[in-house]
Amino acid sequence: MIINRQALLLLIVVLSGCAAITRHTLNEDYGAPDPARFDVPAMPPAGFSYRSQVQPILEQRCVVCHACYDAPCQLKFTAWEGIARGTSKELVYDSGRLDEAQLTRLFTDAQTASQWRDKGFAAVLNEREPTPAANLAASVMYRALKLKEEHPLPDTAILPEAFDFSLDRAQQCPRIDDYAAFERKNPLWGMPFGLPGLNEAEMATLSRWLELGAPFEGLPPLPAAIDGQVADWEEFLNGDSLKQRLASRYIYEHLFLAHLYFDDDPAHHYFRMVRSRTPPGQPIDLIASRRPYDDPGVERVYYRLDRERETIVDKTHLPYALGPKRMQRWQELFIAAEYTVSELPSYELKVASNPFVTFQALPTSTRYQFMLDEAQFTIMNFIKGPVCRGQVALNVIEDRFWVFFLADADLQDQAGEFLSRESSLLALPAAQGSDAGIVGPWRKYAKLQSEYLRAKSKFLDRYAAANKGPNPGWIWNGDGNNPNAALTIFRHFDNASVVKGLVGGPPKTAWVIGYGLLERIHYLLVAGYDVYGNVGHQLLSRMYMDFLRMEGEFNFLTFLPRDDRKKVSDYWYRGASQEVKDHVYGDLASFDGHSGIRYRSKDPQRELYTLLQNRVAPVLTHEYDLSQVSDAALRKDLATFASPHGAALSWFPEMVSVRLEDPPRAPRYFTLLRNTGHLSVSSLLREGRELAPAENTMTVVPGFIGAYPSAIYRLQRSEIKALAAAIGSLSSEEDYRALADRYVVRRSNPQFWQASDELQEAHLQFSPIGSGLLDYNRLENR
Repeated sequence: MIINRQALLLLIVVLSGCAAITRHTLNEDYGAPDPARFDVPAMPPAGFSYRSQVQPILEQRCVVCHACYDAPCQLKFTAWEGIARGTSKELVYDSGRLDEAQLTRLFTDAQTASQWRDKGFAAVLNEREPTPAANLAASVMYRALKLKEEHPLPDTAILPEAFDFSLDRAQQCPRIDDYAAFERKNPLWGMPFGLPGLNEAEMATLSRWLELGAPFEGLPPLPAAIDGQVADWEEFLNGDSLKQRLASRYIYEHLFLAHLYFDDDPAHHYFRMVRSRTPPGQPIDLIASRRPYDDPGVERVYYRLDRERETIVDKTHLPYALGPKRMQRWQELFIAAEYTVSELPSYELKVASNPFVTFQALPTSTRYQFMLDEAQFTIMNFIKGPVCRGQVALNVIEDRFWVFFLADADLQDQAGEFLSRESSLLALPAAQGSDAGIVGPWRKYAKLQSEYLRAKSKFLDRYAAANKGPNPGWIWNGDGNNPNAALTIFRHFDNASVVKGLVGGPPKTAWVIGYGLLERIHYLLVAGYDVYGNVGHQLLSRMYMDFLRMEGEFNFLTFLPRDDRKKVSDYWYRGASQEVKDHVYGDLASFDGHSGIRYRSKDPQRELYTLLQNRVAPVLTHEYDLSQVSDAALRKDLATFASPHGAALSWFPEMVSVRLEDPPRAPRYFTLLRNTGHLSVSSLLREGRELAPAENTMTVVPGFIGAYPSAIYRLQRSEIKALAAAIGSLSSEEDYRALADRYVVRRSNPQFWQASDELQEAHLQFSPIGSGLLDYNRLENR
């Protein structure tokens, strides 16, 4: 078809005027928007409640995709204030930005809807005249729900390619002025996106809420007993002595992401520790900084407990208990311990980003024991914190490995002195700020790490020679009562999990972590990481983590016979350069001493695993062992899920939640975790070339591991062996589709929300304190 120039110009004018016509119509019909309309929520009418009627629907149908930094369009349904804030086209997770981004943390970087409008956020609620008609017609939220009601999902098992579920998909964040055009272009993109629509009752409730002007009665007041405990803890954290002020700064910089709760509170009210300009007893005046150690700009910082106002979601949930025993423990570690603080450290970036300089006055044993007491929490900060999102962020670790901790008291004391002497070599990339370069800084930190490894190797040689070499006695045994002594970390391609216990069979690799390594991991990936930073900051953080992984692996290698260390290291790093291998065990990271263990088998690595398991056995948790399944026949059947291995598992999802029907017994849930084999994890961008499909394995656990299920399976007990056999024989996408047709509750299934509600309820019952809502952003369309 040929269009003449005059007609083409007319078409351009018409199209460019569509948005203006829509704006004119909305303004003409409902008045101009008032950005301050939702600065303060309206109270619901009698008989209607946001918390009891609206919030449960939003949590089960919206929060499962719209939470945390990866919420599409930054639209967060985890709090009324997040809905009032609205949407932004700016990405939080952006690995290509050249300059640091503006901060957009809910409840932190702005407090009202109108302040968010000043930062470029667009409303999803009606900000025009407050009439029932306008509250629906001028609301993006209502229009999106109505669009799904009018255009349900296609009646196909696999949704068409027009539904893009990839993490790096283009953001579609239409404003109300543009929504009519969006509806015409994308009729199937109503909300919930790529999932079944709301049922009639849910739609009626949300429509009524929006028609009323999205009222919110606020949070209920805290019980008096909880207020009292908040006051007690704030009094403790804000003592006037230099000793207390330094200790509180250290505690805050390690707990600022925590969901703090009181161990005797049955309702589990959660709090965040924040820095305030105002002391206890006055309203919190939040100090909103990029990092927890940035200069607060005031002479005295006060550490306060701010009530958590968002829905708890599993992917960011970091629970940490406070109570009388905790306060007594901190009194012993930080206050009663004999040390002197003559002056408080600076907030200058190069000082504050290096904890070995900032907290040099605190005894090493105090700092290390504080982190060890809740080691899973400590590690979970970089598993669930902002750094951990996407394949490139996670390909720094193996798919499953065990973690142990050094604990020999004399070793830690001497190591503390060593770290103090070498603190200049332990500078971290955060010292470059959030607008970092790449090449120059990387050379600097690589050189510092090389010098540190050589110094550490000499220190270890001397210490081991005088102390019978590395042996199981060097490993922390949880002091006989702490299950944090042994952890298992799982990588699920672009997300990860950490649990207590040694889950699964002996892994390919393991880490042994001491204070210096544990502290650097925290200040690299948690305290010092800025999710809004530029590409330089993100790449430096990711690449430096390579060094820390290799150091943890080196520590494990030192326990092996001297003649086996290089052989094992070379197997872990097949295809890697010699320069990389030297950082693991070679010219840079070396240990010439003998192990303190007399090995008796031809497989010393497996024998070492057994020795370490025995070392931590008294405190080892078995929550994720199939031995917890009391039915011996069922336990035997479930073990068949661990049998499939090799290339067949390449077609299997990363993480599957399985609902097992076994009437008349109640349904049970299990998790299937695919462990992808790697020749090495030393490359930033070549992971696809470093896979070892023949080494893929499967781990099956009772209950739940992971925050992002790839798929939801439902099967009868009688089908366990058939499913295991089908998994083991996969050889194509068609094979997996046939399997999915039989067992998977796909996102297109009309019964999806029923399966979801049952899954979420079982997950929360499995771990009432440790779990939150699961997230569906990784749910497959296969």
